[in-house]
Amino acid sequence: MITRRRFILGTGALGLSMTTGKLFARDDIIPLWPDDPPGGGGPSGQLHINSSGSWSNIVSPAIQRFKPENPNGEAVLIAAGGGYRWIGMGREAWPVARWLNASGYTAYVLSYRLPHEKWQAGRLAPLQDAQRAIRLVRSFERKVHVLGFSAGGHLLGLAAARPDFESYPAIDPLDEVVPKVDSVGLIYPVITLEAPYQHTNTHLMMVGKNATPQDEANWSVQNFVTRQYPPTFLAQAEDDHTSNPFNTALMRDTCRRNRVPVELIQISKGGHGFGLGKAGTPAALWDQAYVRWLDRVS
Repeated sequence: MITRRRFILGTGALGLSMTTGKLFARDDIIPLWPDDPPGGGGPSGQLHINSSGSWSNIVSPAIQRFKPENPNGEAVLIAAGGGYRWIGMGREAWPVARWLNASGYTAYVLSYRLPHEKWQAGRLAPLQDAQRAIRLVRSFERKVHVLGFSAGGHLLGLAAARPDFESYPAIDPLDEVVPKVDSVGLIYPVITLEAPYQHTNTHLMMVGKNATPQDEANWSVQNFVTRQYPPTFLAQAEDDHTSNPFNTALMRDTCRRNRVPVELIQISKGGHGFGLGKAGTPAALWDQAYVRWLDRVS
């Protein structure tokens, strides 16, 4: 049962999508939870959207479905970045979703709870949402791939690595589904929170300034990669000063050590947060490489 509060929020999000341009005119908004998310709490008021289309004050976590004209039966769940302070919908998630549609993939964009927005689940809240979203998409689609950017890469990378981790008590039959994915794409991701890579907002929001080495290790993706980790695609610019390029090198080496198929696209220039990349620049090359890779692993 969807509560009146969540129904109002859901229809409000749909109304927003219909009034911000053609980009969202045919999209579905699917709430993650039938009632309040695990633990309750959270912010109040309206969704906050800044000038670049980034979201915060996530009152009602959801997935937004983008349907291609000729679906190929496979889906990509997208999580944009923002250091767990906001979610970069306008520059990352939505353009990538529409671009994937052109290749036949149904795209689902995740709006996940941000850990410092008064949720009782705290830093577990985003992971709970990611696991629930994977389960939901799995119930709709034949194959489920995940594609995360920056902090969204940290989130989906960790969710893919820990499908058996029970981040919340089961609330309905959907939660009996193990949230496994078929492949993982990580674009300029934050992988490790361990020293000396502790300067990111992801580190600050997830473990805080005074984190212990054990806490940092417990929230670092590479420490949970096993032979069962899905095939992995990585892309990052060499001049990324937000997420050190060591992150993708570390993930590549960890995958290789565990005999996980992995491909790393090293981009000469692009910085951080380039999304699809500006046409004609080195950062605009990863997207076609990713689709070709998806075709091979599917």
